[in-house]
Amino acid sequence: MRRDFPRRAAVYLRVSLDATGEHLAVDRQRADCLRIIRERGWTLTQEYVDNSLSASKRTVRRPAYDRMVQDYDAGLFDALVCWDLDRLTRQPRQLEDWIERAEERGLVITTANGEADLSTDGGRMYARIKASVARSEVERKSARQKAANAQRARLGRPPLGTRLMGYTAKGVLIPEEAKVVRGIFDSFLAGESLKGIARGLQAAGVPTRHGGRWHSSSIRTILLNERYAGIMEYMGEVLPNVPVTWEPIVSEDAYFLAQSRLSDPLRKTAKEGTHRKHLGSSLFRCAECGHGMHAFSNVRYRCPRCEFSRSRTQVDAYVLAVVRARLAQPDVADLLAVDHEPEVKELTAQIQRLRDRLERINQDYDEGIIDGLRYRTAAERVRAELTATEGKRAALSGGLSGTSSVLGAPDPVEAFDAASLMIQRRIIDALLDVQLKPGARGSRTFNPDSVILTWKEN
Repeated sequence: MRRDFPRRAAVYLRVSLDATGEHLAVDRQRADCLRIIRERGWTLTQEYVDNSLSASKRTVRRPAYDRMVQDYDAGLFDALVCWDLDRLTRQPRQLEDWIERAEERGLVITTANGEADLSTDGGRMYARIKASVARSEVERKSARQKAANAQRARLGRPPLGTRLMGYTAKGVLIPEEAKVVRGIFDSFLAGESLKGIARGLQAAGVPTRHGGRWHSSSIRTILLNERYAGIMEYMGEVLPNVPVTWEPIVSEDAYFLAQSRLSDPLRKTAKEGTHRKHLGSSLFRCAECGHGMHAFSNVRYRCPRCEFSRSRTQVDAYVLAVVRARLAQPDVADLLAVDHEPEVKELTAQIQRLRDRLERINQDYDEGIIDGLRYRTAAERVRAELTATEGKRAALSGGLSGTSSVLGAPDPVEAFDAASLMIQRRIIDALLDVQLKPGARGSRTFNPDSVILTWKEN
């Protein structure tokens, strides 16, 4: 029921998407709402603005809307002006709350296209129909979007929305970012901790996708994303045998090996100071007793059993020179080709058979041959076997894991020199067995024969 005295009016303004960021739509709404307040002789007491926020999704918080509800309950206004009811809400449940406020406390809600008098049955019916229609439109739009997303997945196209580090929103590779992603996988597979990788990227001034700081969680998120290996996933399920339209950054083996290590209960987050700080610490061995050489006084390698030491600078320089010479050879990329082993070949064939079986299960469910319970039981069993088999293949292919950013680079020598200490150690360990003999007493001249280098077969 209308009161014959001036009301204290609040204005609520909202636009779902402000593409330009210039608030033009909100400004137009404000002009119409202020005109109504002037015509009614009311007093503007509060203004609430939610820009680029949806009113149809329950999960979306509207800060200004929430503050408006609190202010009304506190008695700060008794009239509410909005451009249209769907600017206020598109949710039937929220509408019922406003109807209750109008009935019990005499709130007047006015819109730019006429007064929505929620105190009458006709006004309430109009508002409910309008909210129901708006909700139906949202649900139809959501259904269309889900169907479009499913179709994109079946065609092997990347999902729309937020882009991944290393790709544009359309799935086109960004070389510099892809190099960072590849380095993250390599560092992790070489033994670096999540915290250590994040710390290294931060120290190097490498920006995240959003320009913020690197954390262990952001490194883990990248390692867990199957799209980097060219694997199509939709609604939490991997779609087997779907060729993707984007270029993978890492191999499937590298991805699954990373998953295996991430889920390893024995893996612990490395603490400060536990990383190797020298090239040959415990990697180079004593030629006399076979014990790992320890870094001593930061300038020498020492065998704790045979009690002799060698210049760390001289030994490192010699080993690095030999490794660089090997990396400069034209066949260095062949070192990554480890999938020709019989065991790996058999596991690869088994993985393909499991993917084919999973595809048949999906088809049987789509065609109504099996019900939901049988589908879930069969699919979960095959997925578990597929994950285990992929882990086995990744482990067998992991001899040089964590080295693709070097061995697969256009200039492996340059990439090796720029790599982290963990990756350099990984490459040396994969290529060479290094043993140190005691040096000649009193001699400061480096003798290469005192360093025994044995090439490992890959």
